[in-house]
Amino acid sequence: MLYALHQHIAPSSSLESALTDLKKIISHRIQTHFDEQYVHFHQWLNEHFNGNLVKQDVLDKIPQLQHPDEWIILMLALVPHISPNFFESIMHEHLPKGGDFAEFGGVKGTNHRSMLPTGETVQFILAGTNIEERLNVHRYFAEDHFFFKQNILWLEPVKEGEPLMSGRIILAEDAVDKILLNKETTPRFGLDFPAKRISTEMNWDDAVLNVQTAQQVKDISTWLQHHHYLFEDENLKRKVKPGYRVLFYGPSGTGKTLTAALLGKEFQKEVYRIDLSQIVSKYIGETEKNLESVFRRAESKNWILFFDEADALFGKRTNVQSSHDKYANQEVSYLLQRVEDYPGLLILASNFKTNLDEAFIRRFHAVIHFPMPNAAERLLLWQKALPASLPPDETVNLQELAKQYEMSGAAILNAVQFATLSAYAAKQTHLSKAFLIEGIRKEFIKEEKSI
Repeated sequence: MLYALHQHIAPSSSLESALTDLKKIISHRIQTHFDEQYVHFHQWLNEHFNGNLVKQDVLDKIPQLQHPDEWIILMLALVPHISPNFFESIMHEHLPKGGDFAEFGGVKGTNHRSMLPTGETVQFILAGTNIEERLNVHRYFAEDHFFFKQNILWLEPVKEGEPLMSGRIILAEDAVDKILLNKETTPRFGLDFPAKRISTEMNWDDAVLNVQTAQQVKDISTWLQHHHYLFEDENLKRKVKPGYRVLFYGPSGTGKTLTAALLGKEFQKEVYRIDLSQIVSKYIGETEKNLESVFRRAESKNWILFFDEADALFGKRTNVQSSHDKYANQEVSYLLQRVEDYPGLLILASNFKTNLDEAFIRRFHAVIHFPMPNAAERLLLWQKALPASLPPDETVNLQELAKQYEMSGAAILNAVQFATLSAYAAKQTHLSKAFLIEGIRKEFIKEEKSI
């Protein structure tokens, strides 16, 4: 067991070698700073490491890494996760009597008691006091750099008026796990990531969809399979925006969530359902902040995003009668833009199409209705829902049940589940009509309908 675990952890020799190299680099910069020497930093790197920094095993999980500067930045961000006293030990060698060294940057964490590196730390190590070279460091934290685009690392926002580069370097949790433990991390649901992964054991054969609905869902599959050709075309790639936006609307239990999960299963993409109770905040600006954390991560992973009960977030904008209305409308405007910029498949689900803002409707590539199943579709749902090990007895007429009781697919499955458990509890070897009718009655009570 221990051997298997160690097989997935970056070898300690690789980590030690990487930390030793980083220490040499930092010590060199500090020493030349105190000696007031100017040394061409990248020339020195080439002479001492011969281009081997980015080839070390410990960082081979980040294939985009090409430049020694990027290796140094990534190692600086990684160090607090494996060697808390790393920076302090170097400082003690050069400042044995202590003292403030503001040029090095760094901040104290809330729980972490040692120094955490900042953008200023990167500037000092890569550029020293050279103004032009320090400004050049900004590009590694720009939105078009793969660090940010792939959600690997970024600078923590700072208070208004403070230097941008004084923000600490944030290394994404899944990047830490990938580098150190060689594993992909499933994000944990919480306030900073208000989304849950959804999946299904069912297949497309289990989904009973209206003919027109099924055809429109097939159009989504076509986009998922072939959309890359659009961006290989010299004409279309300049005009077509990335991403595909779809609205699923219709009553609860008609297959909206199942369809999203099946699309993810078919194309081996993770599907994340946005938890609206965690997203929507009464505090101004918090909704956008909560949602942005999901979008940022999803963009780097090519996930399918599924917004259930979407009218809570994407509802109609109101006339501005108060400051609350003003900011609510700003949230909707933000969401309009963010949804349009998402490069993957984004699905919004609502019970009623009319509840959504018309500006959103215009931005959808497809608007797909999931109606209540008709009698023929209900018959199929009943047939597919029956347990394999508990056949119905002679009292059960599925065609009659399908014709008489208007129910969604989810309600039919619930009724069968109740009847199956009741039959086992009664030690019966067959499924009886009485138990099925009782299951139907319970579903109707939930919907405040009479049987």
